[in-house]
Amino acid sequence: MNGAQSLVKTLLAGGLKVCFANPGTSEMHFVAALDGHPNMRCVLCLFEGGATGAADGYFRMTGDIAATLLHLAPGFGNGFANLHTARKAGSGVLTIVGDHATHHMAYESPLKGDISALSRAIAHWTHVSPDAARVAGDGAQAMTAARSHNGQLATLVLPADTAWSAAHAPVEPVLALALALIRPDLARIEAAAHTLQLPNAALMVDGQTLHGDLGPLAARIAKKTGARLIAPYLASRIRRGAGAVAFERLAYGVDDNAAVVKNVRHMVLVGANRPTNFFAYPDKPSLPEAPGTAVHDLCSRTMDVGYTLAALADFLGVTANDQFNRLPLSLPDLPTGPMDLALIGQALAHLLPEEAIVVDESITMARFLLPPTQQARTHDWLHTTGGAIGFGLPNAVGAAIACPNRPVFVLTGDGSAMYTLQSLWTMARENLHVITIVFANRGYQILRGELANVGVTKVGRNALRMLDVDAPLLDWVKLSEGHGVPASRVTDVDGFVAAMRAAMAKSGPHLIEVVCPA
Repeated sequence: MNGAQSLVKTLLAGGLKVCFANPGTSEMHFVAALDGHPNMRCVLCLFEGGATGAADGYFRMTGDIAATLLHLAPGFGNGFANLHTARKAGSGVLTIVGDHATHHMAYESPLKGDISALSRAIAHWTHVSPDAARVAGDGAQAMTAARSHNGQLATLVLPADTAWSAAHAPVEPVLALALALIRPDLARIEAAAHTLQLPNAALMVDGQTLHGDLGPLAARIAKKTGARLIAPYLASRIRRGAGAVAFERLAYGVDDNAAVVKNVRHMVLVGANRPTNFFAYPDKPSLPEAPGTAVHDLCSRTMDVGYTLAALADFLGVTANDQFNRLPLSLPDLPTGPMDLALIGQALAHLLPEEAIVVDESITMARFLLPPTQQARTHDWLHTTGGAIGFGLPNAVGAAIACPNRPVFVLTGDGSAMYTLQSLWTMARENLHVITIVFANRGYQILRGELANVGVTKVGRNALRMLDVDAPLLDWVKLSEGHGVPASRVTDVDGFVAAMRAAMAKSGPHLIEVVCPA
């Protein structure tokens, strides 16, 4: 048994089922080891950002880790942006990076790079296996790190000689750090319970509370105390639609964000970060809260959130019989007519099937899509938590592999989709039921708004050419079909409805290009 084989056996023993891979020469022994274990699902991604983004989507929908297999420092660099998004989402990802053999590192070969330095800039845990005998144990520790604190980024660097040299038997998995060891003390919880009963109080939640069993508990606490129940604007995963908890949401814009919380005077954070505006602007604050607002950081996202909410409920006398606000089903009528993005949002809300997964990288289009779908059929909505574009298509790959019996919809702009369009090929190869909706607005519309936000009122040729993606126009039907995904272009609402119905009726992936009005 060589080091690579001992690692694969250790990963399988630890319950890891999927590896999103973009391997190179240094990983060939690991590829051979994977080939000998068909019970590990190996998914080829044609760009490293596709692999890291898919692992993020997989964790969001399963709550457990997948592995990525990357090639040397450039490969890790290519995957960095979607690892950033995964970190902001609180996702656990095990990144395995092949490196040169240890004796080869003495020489300045073309692909030599400091993988550990790159990893330490983003990952919670980084380790280089020193020899083949320790690879299996290092793999077990890497899985533990990735699963700890409700999900972390862990990087295991595997020099080529540690993969090909003789090794020992695989190692049994190591239990992650028990959340019971990282809880707030009862005095702080009791103080927070009193705080939530004060006038103008709010309970801010994130993470698993937004989509799991903890959501109703948080809603009952808010109802009991009279506190507002608030969620971030960019939630990693939030349950929406009929029967879901009615969370208030923060907003993207600075002034809109401030308006949401302007009357809050006491904010208790449970599994959530302090609200912060997306960007800094001249003469605008970094924090949306009103001056003098008391922010109580009761329980971070890395702690035992379930225990904390249960203890709050106990102090407040909350029971399972207490009522709370759920969203009712309210479907808009199916619209018709010429292209109108507001009507496209209504059509999406009307057609969205039960238990759909929506991966949202629509950016500026979100204002047309989020409000009408709020009371659609029950679904999960995944946001680009880290702000780096190129998240949508890969994340949908991971979500579809995690939940093969649920339809996945990607909402993206043409500029964002260009970052990781290689993921279309992976959707086709894996025959994933992913419907990609590309809003072809022919530019980076978000940047047009940001230019205005910093006070630029006159836009010249250079700026326009950095914001537009026309001349030549991107042909998303040809781009999609070239990656093996059937596609259609729609120019009115009726065409969108017909394309959606056709795509949902078939298995496998489909892409719909929505030509936005000028």
